Amino acid sequence: MYAFARKLLFSLDPETAHELSLDCLGAAERLQLLKPFVATPVSDPVEVMGLRFPNAVGLAAGLDKNADYFNALGQLGFGSVEVGTVTPLPQPGNPQPRLFRLIEEEGIINRMGFNNKGVAHLVAAVARRRYRGVLGINIGKNKATPEEQALSDYEKCMDAVYESADYIAINISSPNTPGLRNLQFGENLSHLLQGIKRRQSLLHEATGKRVPIAVKIAPDMTDDEIKGVADALVSNQYEAVIATNTTVSRDEVPHSPHKEEMGGLSGRPVAEKSTHVIRVLAEHMQGAMPIIGVGGIMTGADAEEKIRAGASLVQLYSGFIYRGPALVSEAASAVAALS
Repeated sequence: MYAFARKLLFSLDPETAHELSLDCLGAAERLQLLKPFVATPVSDPVEVMGLRFPNAVGLAAGLDKNADYFNALGQLGFGSVEVGTVTPLPQPGNPQPRLFRLIEEEGIINRMGFNNKGVAHLVAAVARRRYRGVLGINIGKNKATPEEQALSDYEKCMDAVYESADYIAINISSPNTPGLRNLQFGENLSHLLQGIKRRQSLLHEATGKRVPIAVKIAPDMTDDEIKGVADALVSNQYEAVIATNTTVSRDEVPHSPHKEEMGGLSGRPVAEKSTHVIRVLAEHMQGAMPIIGVGGIMTGADAEEKIRAGASLVQLYSGFIYRGPALVSEAASAVAALS
């Protein structure tokens, strides 16, 4: 069925297809028409960050930025769904076109620019939660907020989403917000990580609920830079690291007609980079912190490779767009077979 749907969707502009498919999926879930058409979710419970995940395969942030569709997406067999990236204030993102398919390479380039309806909308949407898996909320800063004030935006988002989230993901690695990736290094990183952890402690004290925090990092770092980020996360007692976001490299797509488009590249072309970062993190941290592996998972074998490299959980994005719901159960089954 998805093969037919994909043929139709891929005939449309990518952003139009994205919105149409989510609208249809959401309507089907609300009308209780979805369950008969999806496979029974793979049950392979795993505990990470103190949370019990029904299985190790999650949906990465970026697909459902405003939490308008997570109830429907969750019915497709995901053990977790990560919504966002959300910012304190609504913002339109970058001018269109800003989403491109690299079909031969099974890749996607996006320069969406954190387009979202703002954190107040997301919190209201999450309040209508029916999904029983783990819900992560990915937060970022507004484009207009200067780097030196970034912490304030993350704090505002944390305050808003804390009681709604099972975990919070900190996005400091999107290439589509100017200066955001600078937050991964040096004093910028130390200041941000310490401030977020202070806020977590205050919110824990105020609510009685401790929400774990993961940090999502970029694949475009040297091994020494990866180790430096890992050391900072471990020393500040973060609960997990998500590896990785999209790449700005075009080395893997030299013949694509879209290779000159600005933005982050995801899908199969980023698979090797992502797995390399996971290996470096795993070897360096020696179990000090769990790793969530994302980037180029197009088959069950790809998910298995991320786990073997050192990830405890995996997330899908581009592979889900190219393969559909079948990839969710295929990946979950492949990971389950390892245990």
